[in-house]
Amino acid sequence: MTDTIKKVNVALGDRAYDIFVGPGLIANAGAYLKPLLRRNRVAIVTDETVGKLHLPALEKSLDANGIRHSAIKLPAGESTKSFAQLEKLTDWLLGEGIERGDLVIALGGGVIGDLTGFAASILRRGVDFAQIPTTLLSQVDSSVGGKTGINTRQGKNLAGAFHQPRLVLADTDALATLPMREFLAGYAEVVKYGLIGDRDFFEWLEVNLDRLKEGDVEARIHAIVKSCEAKAAIVAADEREGGVRALLNLGHTFGHALEAATGFSNRLVHGEGVSIGMALAFELSARLGFCTGQDAARVRQHLARAGLPSRLSDIEGPLPDADGLIALMGQDKKVVDGTLTFILARGIGDAFITRDVDPGRLRALLREREPA
Repeated sequence: MTDTIKKVNVALGDRAYDIFVGPGLIANAGAYLKPLLRRNRVAIVTDETVGKLHLPALEKSLDANGIRHSAIKLPAGESTKSFAQLEKLTDWLLGEGIERGDLVIALGGGVIGDLTGFAASILRRGVDFAQIPTTLLSQVDSSVGGKTGINTRQGKNLAGAFHQPRLVLADTDALATLPMREFLAGYAEVVKYGLIGDRDFFEWLEVNLDRLKEGDVEARIHAIVKSCEAKAAIVAADEREGGVRALLNLGHTFGHALEAATGFSNRLVHGEGVSIGMALAFELSARLGFCTGQDAARVRQHLARAGLPSRLSDIEGPLPDADGLIALMGQDKKVVDGTLTFILARGIGDAFITRDVDPGRLRALLREREPA
C-alpha cells in the first residue's frame, strides 16, 4: 500500500473489513483480493457500461496474480435492481460453480453493488463478496455497511439483506470516467455526512467544492475517506439500523419517494433525490423550530452551487400532489406502525431521528414546493 492509498476499517468483530481509497486500485486489485481467496477463483459482476471501461484492467490484475475469473455484464441502470435480474444473476453464479468460501466481485456503481451483494447473501445461504465501486455515490455510501437489495413495484430497496463485504476498493481513478451529473449525484451523499454530524466537514466542502469538481485527487481522497470514516463509525455502532444508523438516511425519505414518483428513471437519479430531500428536511426542521432558516438556506445554496437540484420544481415533468408524495413516503423501510420516520436537524452537523412530525406541516411544505 503506497502513501497515496488510505485505509478505513469497519470494526465489526470477526466480520470487520477494510476500505482502501486512492488511485490505481483496480489495476492492482488482484494483490488485494488474493489473500481473501480459499481457491484462486472469482466471479465478477458488472454492467455493460462499466465493463467496457474497467473490466479489462481488473481482469489483467487477476491474471497477474494467478486468479481465474469469469464475468457477467448486466444492463446498466436502476431497472437492473429487480427480481428478474436477481434470478438471472443467481442462476449464472450457480452455473459458474460458485461455492461457499468463493468470492463474488461487484464492479460498478450502487446498482451492481446492491444487486450483487443481495445475490451473494442468498446464494448457498451466503457466499463472500467484495466491492469495487466505480462511482462517487457507491464509494462513499452503498459499498460500505452491508446493505444489499433490489427494488419492487412498491418502492426502493424493499427486498434485501444485510451482508457485509470482505473488502472495498474505492479507486479514485474511476471517478475520471464519470459524467459530471453522476459525480454530483455522489457528491450529495458526501454533503450528507457533513450535515448529519460534522459541521467542520461541511464547511470544508463549502471551501473545496471547486477542487472536488475539477478532479483534484488529494481533495477527492480526503472527501471519500471522511465520508467512509463517518459511515464506518455509525455502522460499527448500529449495523442493522436499530437506532443511530438511521441518521444515514437524511433526505432519503423524501428522496426515495421522489425516485418512485419519477419511475426510477433518468428524470431523477438517486443522489439528486437525496439532494432535494436534504433541502426539504432542513426546511421542515426550520419550520418546526429545530434549526434556523439561515441554516436551511445555507444547505440549499450549497447544493445549488454544486449544480444539484434542491427544489421539487427542479424536477422536469409532472409529479404527484402532496398527498401522493406522502403516500409514496409511506412505503419507506423506516415506517413504524404506519408512522413515518424523519431525519431532521437542529443545525448543520446535528441531525436527529424523530417520528413526531405533524402531517399537516409536512403537507403544507410539499404543497408549497409543488411545481407550477
